[in-house]
Amino acid sequence: MTEAVSVKKLTHFINGELVEGKSRSYSKVYNPSTGEVIAEVPIATAEETREAIAAAKAAFPAWRDLSVAKRAEVLMRFRYLITENMDQLLDTICTESGKTLEDARGEVTRALESVDLAIGAPHLVKGEYSVNVGGQINAYSAKYPLGVVAAISPFNFPIMVPLAQTSMAIAVGNAVILKASEKVPMTSLFVSELWKKAGLPDGIWTVVNGSKDAVNELLENPTVQAISFVGSTPVAKYIYETGAKYGKRVTALGGGKNNMVVMPDADLEQVANAFIGAAYGAASQRCMAISTIVPVGEETADRLVAILKDKISKLKVGSYTEEGTDFGPVISKESKESILKAIDLAEQQGATVVNDGREVDIVKNSEGFFVGPTLLDNVTKEMDICDQEVFGPARNVVRVGSLSEAIDFINDQELANGVTIFTNDGAAARKFTTEIDVGMVGVNVPIPIPVGYHNFAGFKGSRFGEGHMFGPDQARFFTKTKTVSERWPGTTETTASTFAFPSND
Repeated sequence: MTEAVSVKKLTHFINGELVEGKSRSYSKVYNPSTGEVIAEVPIATAEETREAIAAAKAAFPAWRDLSVAKRAEVLMRFRYLITENMDQLLDTICTESGKTLEDARGEVTRALESVDLAIGAPHLVKGEYSVNVGGQINAYSAKYPLGVVAAISPFNFPIMVPLAQTSMAIAVGNAVILKASEKVPMTSLFVSELWKKAGLPDGIWTVVNGSKDAVNELLENPTVQAISFVGSTPVAKYIYETGAKYGKRVTALGGGKNNMVVMPDADLEQVANAFIGAAYGAASQRCMAISTIVPVGEETADRLVAILKDKISKLKVGSYTEEGTDFGPVISKESKESILKAIDLAEQQGATVVNDGREVDIVKNSEGFFVGPTLLDNVTKEMDICDQEVFGPARNVVRVGSLSEAIDFINDQELANGVTIFTNDGAAARKFTTEIDVGMVGVNVPIPIPVGYHNFAGFKGSRFGEGHMFGPDQARFFTKTKTVSERWPGTTETTASTFAFPSND
């Protein structure tokens, strides 16, 4: 007889305290590996969200007025606390997201890159100064924080995305409200306690758990000055349009249907290994995961598919507690069912099932939300799965006859997050990087995600607004620039009236 799992009642984190929800409405949090409910998270009302915004507004002036160097010291302590509490943090991430330990550790490493960049905020918020621009006038520009800003984060990266969205915002002097995914709220609450221990003043970091009511309050409330969103394309479009309607600065990152082009001269063993990690890691629940491999030429495709079939058949799907697991479950039962339906439809529409993740034992016999690694060959543009972002381990092979055809195929797609090419031909790589209309491009790199000190964002339906998630653009996004022109006349100086610009003197 199995022992019942205790269900924990979670909270919000408002004004430096864990706060119980008032709505009496809760969402279930699952362990995806077992299918068991492990917690219940309160769903905030609009009124609760307004109270959180008011607390952040009250805390903002003192944090704004603290020197940027002192703010950076808090971030340095926070970084230390993450590394000091690594084991507990990794266990929390794995339990509520289903990630393997290796994947969770990699996520935390990427999260720390964002903290590291934010620690350098004193350099990134430096202004400009010009002496005697005319008429003994000096001009300078300075960056100031916006005030209260909000981040809305997805389930697939419980710590990396929230810290990528918020670390710089905090460092440059804003008060931040995080609306974490209700599917993975425990990591954000754990991080909240680390911010508290690091000395971040109460009200500067807030976690509000909720759904549409909380999100709409963040979008519409006049106190909130900026919104950073990461999620699906339809929701990203809604967030952008609604936030912009209410006069906010918005960057909303949507989905990705990322392609890997394989030229005939590429090392196919290397390509296959690169594809498997990039395609199936984290159960393919990454916006930068490779969804489609695009071999150029039938011979290339036949050889590559044969290699992939063998390698994919050896992948192990299971819980993060099991040794040798390559990837774990998807986030929910609904997600699993959606992925299996997408595979069924692709097969009905004529795709060839090379590796069938529906038939893996753990998929059929476990209560966990597992989907086995699936590879579909002979996928064409007419099939739904060719354009649909399947957020799970169902990957496609689209065969093309030339590099130009591959470029046209990719550029015709609505989503344009990431793309990569594998080749030993410099001319082919140059043509590809020049002509491809995608935000993040790799050459012989399986996942073209930039390091934390370079900007991250896609094109077209993968991004709404002009902000980025990683990189120095974060400092620009979360600050406003004030330009001052000043002149100090001498005590005996008199100035006649003039109708010219002062700097023309």
